Amino acid sequence: MFKTYGISLCFLLFSFKLLAQQKNVAYQQQIEGTKLSFDMQPIPAGDFLMGSKNGNPNELPVHKVKLDAFWMSKVEVTWDLFEPFLYKDYEVNNSTSKVAQQVDAVTRPTKPYLDMTFGMGKQNYPAIAMTQYNAIQFCKWLYARTGIFYRLPTEAEWEYACRAGSNADYTFGNDANKLSEYAWFKTNSSKKTQEVGLKKPNAWGLYDMHGNVAEWTYDQYTTDFYAKSIDAKNPVAIADKLYPLVIRGGSYEDDARGVRSAARMASEPAWKQIDPQIPKSNWWFPEAPFIGIRLVRPAIQPTKTEIEAYYNKAPIKDF
Repeated sequence: MFKTYGISLCFLLFSFKLLAQQKNVAYQQQIEGTKLSFDMQPIPAGDFLMGSKNGNPNELPVHKVKLDAFWMSKVEVTWDLFEPFLYKDYEVNNSTSKVAQQVDAVTRPTKPYLDMTFGMGKQNYPAIAMTQYNAIQFCKWLYARTGIFYRLPTEAEWEYACRAGSNADYTFGNDANKLSEYAWFKTNSSKKTQEVGLKKPNAWGLYDMHGNVAEWTYDQYTTDFYAKSIDAKNPVAIADKLYPLVIRGGSYEDDARGVRSAARMASEPAWKQIDPQIPKSNWWFPEAPFIGIRLVRPAIQPTKTEIEAYYNKAPIKDF
């Protein structure tokens, strides 16, 4: 009788979580076989004006974009979550059950020859300095662990989520004097990353969208993409070159202007300048300790074929 009740209770809890996810409300994703979890915030479908007349030329033209609903991770991905993917032995030692075959089969990063925390902190600190390819393979590992499709945000999704309904320079308005309440940036960061989630969230419950670490998007950085995506729905600039790719949000190194909602940054080969490998690593940017990850889950999960195409795109060699 007790066992039957326990099974029923587990089923009800699972059903409740599934229903919550289907209704696009906040939920916590457990990493099966571990004690790890992360929180996802709902981002409603809608449209917004992307770009800024008050910013740089690459933020023009200001244009209307329409987006489907999705979830975005409440905070930047931390080392707590990233390290079990990074090191197989670490994953095994921190798992509460045997690592499944499909998880074990995911390709891992080569072990970095540097301390990729750069001495800035690990527990509850954002994971940093990974390439976009590395970030996508981390998402593949999450899929193998959870069965849920997680990916990087598109550039449009990132800005939409950051703004959270605001058309101002920042999610909270135009007054840069309030930025320290919401962001770690050049003025208050002590030139390093800080623990996630310590500042105020935006209106959609997302922390550190301004500053702390800049965040990967999936898009190729192009100067004409904005002009080509006027009134577009779910626009994305699919990358066919290794450089440049779009990074958003600014970091602990940037001034107030660099962490605005509309501010864009492009990746560059110089971030691998001290990498001794030939060809250069597909996995790490040893001179970019200011880049991190934030996750997205689309409200409508893609087909298995689409998921495999996203995760299994071959890396472009960097010479």
